[in-house]
Amino acid sequence: MELTDVTIKFIKEHLADDPSMLALQANKYPGVNMIVAISQIAGKKMIVEKIPSWSKVEGLIYPKHLSLEQCSSEATARYKSSLVKGSSLVDLTGGFGIDCAFLSVHFSKVTYVERQQELCDVAAPNFTLLGLTHILVVNGDGVDYLSQMEEVDWLYIDPARRNRQGGKAVAIEECEPNVAELSEQLIHKAGQVMIKLSPMLDLSLALHHLPFTKAVHVVSVANECKELLIILGKERQNLRIPIHCVNILKNGKTQTYSFNKEEESEGCEYAQQVRRFIYEPNASILKAGAYKSVARSYHLKKLHPNSHLYTSDDQILKFPGRIFVCDSVFSLNKKEIKTNLREIKKANITVRNFPLSVAELRKRLKLSDGGEVYLFATTLMEGQKALIKCHKL
Repeated sequence: MELTDVTIKFIKEHLADDPSMLALQANKYPGVNMIVAISQIAGKKMIVEKIPSWSKVEGLIYPKHLSLEQCSSEATARYKSSLVKGSSLVDLTGGFGIDCAFLSVHFSKVTYVERQQELCDVAAPNFTLLGLTHILVVNGDGVDYLSQMEEVDWLYIDPARRNRQGGKAVAIEECEPNVAELSEQLIHKAGQVMIKLSPMLDLSLALHHLPFTKAVHVVSVANECKELLIILGKERQNLRIPIHCVNILKNGKTQTYSFNKEEESEGCEYAQQVRRFIYEPNASILKAGAYKSVARSYHLKKLHPNSHLYTSDDQILKFPGRIFVCDSVFSLNKKEIKTNLREIKKANITVRNFPLSVAELRKRLKLSDGGEVYLFATTLMEGQKALIKCHKL
């Protein structure tokens, strides 16, 4: 992608403008490649939030919107980078190059492989501007490259998760390429392999399809599940595969919790009544299915086998999730609702194992969203439907 001096000047002068409005004014700037300018302005706006350290680098080129939308954030890229180390790495699905760039700092020899020429033309100069001159850019198909490459310390692959109809694919066999079919070839060519998958993917199915899995990382940012990372090794594994649940907070700190399926198969204690504190695990723990092990680890009692909310009389500050103080517990009886929600006009509502949706409940309770009040609609141990009114700790 070639940027003329006139177009570069226009981009700098209009970074704060709305790209859609600029598109309507294209005739006013005949010397400007408006299509390129608008894509660069839109890209710059997106990475200010998504990849803040890159937004400070002058001259970086941004690809089309979809490639930016699908790429990792800086937070998740940095986390992935913390898991790898070695002499050589190959990224078989380079894309915009975010993951390759952050992974590359721990290797002396790195190869970025991408079948779209347009993305290679973006990545190569960007790597130079970022000081990552040890990355070799290869325009080609990752699977073809895999078949002829030499063995390396690490392989990274992020299969495309959109099917031919343009919808989002979440099953391994729907992704391109199918990493389940490639798994033995992948571990033959690398000491370790990192696979990035959709957080919507069923983890149990993923482990079934990838028997060489040695570790799993379920990564969330600000309590929104973003990535499912599978690490493959040379040997088939068992129920003791460590599953690491990571929630990267807005302040940069992380909540972490690790368990394995064998630990999760053991029981936990259930609460006969709601205690003073209510605990809601972060999104990564819920995605990974650490429903019982997390209760045992933090000496909590579960409200119901299917509710995934926990309670205790003692405050557990290290709990990896949100902590609330219980103010009251009541049913959907009109009198109880009136008593407990008197003068309350808004509340944050969460549904866990409850027959009504958030929208239905909000309409029934006549509450708008927000405020300092938190309501958990759930099912308790004896099967009774309950509303738990809380405030956040």
